[in-house]
Amino acid sequence: MLKLAARVGRAKPSAIMVVAEKAKRLKAEGRDIISFSIGVPNFLPGAHVYEAARKALEHDSGQYGSNRGSDALLDAFLKHIEQVGMTGYTRRNCAVGIGAKGVLYNLMEVLLDEGDAIAFPTPYWTSYVDIAEILGAQIQLLPCPATQHYKLTPAQLDAALAQKPKVFLFNNPSNPTGMVYSRDEIAALADVLVRYPDTWIITDDIYNRMVFDGVGYHNFVMARPELRERVIFMDSCSKTYGMPGWRIGFVAAPEVVANAVVTMNSNHITNLPEITTAAALAALAGPQDVPAQKNIEFQDHRDRVVAALKAIPGVVCPQPQGAFYVFPDISCAFGKTHDGKLIGNDVDLCNALLDAKGVACVPGVAFGEPRALRISYTCPANQLDEGLRRIREFFAELK
Repeated sequence: MLKLAARVGRAKPSAIMVVAEKAKRLKAEGRDIISFSIGVPNFLPGAHVYEAARKALEHDSGQYGSNRGSDALLDAFLKHIEQVGMTGYTRRNCAVGIGAKGVLYNLMEVLLDEGDAIAFPTPYWTSYVDIAEILGAQIQLLPCPATQHYKLTPAQLDAALAQKPKVFLFNNPSNPTGMVYSRDEIAALADVLVRYPDTWIITDDIYNRMVFDGVGYHNFVMARPELRERVIFMDSCSKTYGMPGWRIGFVAAPEVVANAVVTMNSNHITNLPEITTAAALAALAGPQDVPAQKNIEFQDHRDRVVAALKAIPGVVCPQPQGAFYVFPDISCAFGKTHDGKLIGNDVDLCNALLDAKGVACVPGVAFGEPRALRISYTCPANQLDEGLRRIREFFAELK
């Protein structure tokens, strides 16, 4: 009998897209749906990005490009990351990919053999587990509940690394929680990391420009420069520049890792298209007014969401300081009913909220935390306020 590869059986469809597709279907049926589900920035890049793409189209060479990425694009990326403190890298430390997800998939293939262990905090971005399972890696979860503001402690990290995982994967600012680690918190974790030289460190920091309250972005190599030979930094144009569909990801890493990613690119994607490259170059090197303005708007949206959720009795809402997510603990609703429907868990709550109020959120179980749900708050302010009103109404109606 013909069979597919075993790894296909380990692959699962995105839980986030399941919610998004249901919301889309209900909207097509005429329902008034407000979606807080998809993690997209909901704005378009500046006009200079489109102009660069048009010019590239007019002068398209039709040739293959570099597996690593064009020199101009890599130079722009290096200047971009220098602005947040990631200095001392060269083109040889860099590579591009088809979005951050494509970069992460390549990195896991480069670093993990089947059976190797990868450790990361919970809550996590859904694809961490999905990719690791496809590749047959052992997953070591480090639970970080709302009671510790969804942040990893040095003691947890020390205990985890003592088990000798091949890779430690870290996300800051965090999707789904929006949490940002302070300079002191990063330094404390870095002090632990230096004691375990046999573990690679991936920092998935694609929201590094979306940080609020003056807390700033910090990386382990800033605290302990000797970690540079093990830290692999990921970035993307998707969130910062409103370009998720353009699929432009980057990595800055030790040269041996960057070269391995280039080799993987030569087998997977060959190169980024010229038009995409031109758009990314314009985004990184051109005016930054659009992302700067959106950062201000997102901080205002964050404040609205947190204020609304904290006004709901029983809901626990740690204050996020980055990205564009809020991740409240809504377990106070478990065991209650809404319109006769039992709310037994986060999935029940999200389904009932969508059916009754037309508000789509992603259940926390998709991110490894079944006591919560994720709200992505990038929609227009009027929709945000209406969605929050409906959520408050839903909780008030629980019995």
